[in-house]
Amino acid sequence: MVWYLSELRDHPQAFFVYFAATIVAILTGLVFHEFTHAWTANELGDDTARRRGRMTLNPLVHLDPVWTAAIFLFGFGMAKPTPVQPYRLKYGPLRGNAIVAFAGPLSNFVFAGLAAIPIQMGLVESRFATNVEAVIRFGTGEEYVFLFLYFVIWLNVLLGLFNLIPIPPLDGFKVVVGFLPAGIARELIRLEPYGFGILMTMFVVGFFTGFNPIWFLIGGLADSLFTLLV
Repeated sequence: MVWYLSELRDHPQAFFVYFAATIVAILTGLVFHEFTHAWTANELGDDTARRRGRMTLNPLVHLDPVWTAAIFLFGFGMAKPTPVQPYRLKYGPLRGNAIVAFAGPLSNFVFAGLAAIPIQMGLVESRFATNVEAVIRFGTGEEYVFLFLYFVIWLNVLLGLFNLIPIPPLDGFKVVVGFLPAGIARELIRLEPYGFGILMTMFVVGFFTGFNPIWFLIGGLADSLFTLLV
């Protein structure tokens, strides 16, 4: 989804800033996300991802061309899943896998925080504060830098929270399963084959109706976290 699409359509400079921020968010968000999964798994005793060359920041190793294109076209996509052998992980297959899973979204929040530092320190400012519509319409110079950071922060916050939704194959499902009692966890794992279908149904509902289930789940928290950072 392209936020502020109508404003961006009428202001090519702002659209270029958004496009550049999206590329940076993909390269940092998705790539660092998957690298962090691989690094954490390796630290917990499973070197599968490292042996397969996934413990790297090289985007070509992590990005899938089709799913990357889908991000720009439909606002939904993913990187290549990081291979993990849960039974090789320290702390057991469920708890260990939960830690590996949580590391990915955590990396997105860390990067969003780093991108917010210039704004928090007053190194990059805007006459319009966080009124992004005004920045798009009337911004110049430094305000476009502000807009770039704004989008990078926002996209990483969304990526982190989206991945924490407890629906398979998202990271949040593994996190929840890893910290629930074993009996309940085993019952939830039965839902795993249906997770992708559930997730796609939610996107279809959001696309064709006025109700977006994904935004319903993460929207309030996304706004709060973004406000805290910016």
